[in-house]
Amino acid sequence: MTTVLTPASQLTAADRCDRCGAQAYLRVVLLSGGELLFCAHHGRKFEPELKKIAAEIQDETERLTTAPATAASEEER
Repeated sequence: MTTVLTPASQLTAADRCDRCGAQAYLRVVLLSGGELLFCAHHGRKFEPELKKIAAEIQDETERLTTAPATAASEEER
């Protein structure tokens, strides 16, 4: 049996950390088939353990340090 993972959609403000309820920036697809969502803080905290049980980790924490395209264009004015 072959398992194919479909590309995950981008996380939104509606996606919340399973640990604390903050906005999620990491999606962990488990080898068992479920998924967990984490904020950047809890994603870093649990990273070593998550790597052992994850089929895939979608990390969008770079969004925390990049300015949105609309903000950048307004600053240029």
